[in-house]
Amino acid sequence: MAKAVHMMVRVLDEARSVKFYETCFGLKVAERREWPDFSLTYMSNPENDFEVELTVNKGRTEPYELGGGYGHVAFVVDDLEAERERMSAAGYQPKDIKNMQHDGKPFGKFFFIDDPDGYKIEVLQKGGRFR
Repeated sequence: MAKAVHMMVRVLDEARSVKFYETCFGLKVAERREWPDFSLTYMSNPENDFEVELTVNKGRTEPYELGGGYGHVAFVVDDLEAERERMSAAGYQPKDIKNMQHDGKPFGKFFFIDDPDGYKIEVLQKGGRFR
């Protein structure tokens, strides 16, 4: 069984976006992570586990085109390898499994798969911040 865990949107002004999601949806910053080229801010509320991930690509000054601003929706699974194999056996083409590190520690294990229209979907191994 898969569970949706977050949606990601690219934003130019993090503070403006955080204010919007706080004001409109009651979301609060749950966690923020910084990398050399980008930062991730996770926002959530006590109503459920689903989060909004705000991605800031450092150095970007131009607004995103509507079609270019979409990032991905993510699902968390109990057994990443088995789910990738199952999707592949069903005739779909999941990408390779990747491991993301932060400060030298494991952060996430995942793969992407495109839906029939080309929208990216991230499938994450359950664990850590991805429950």
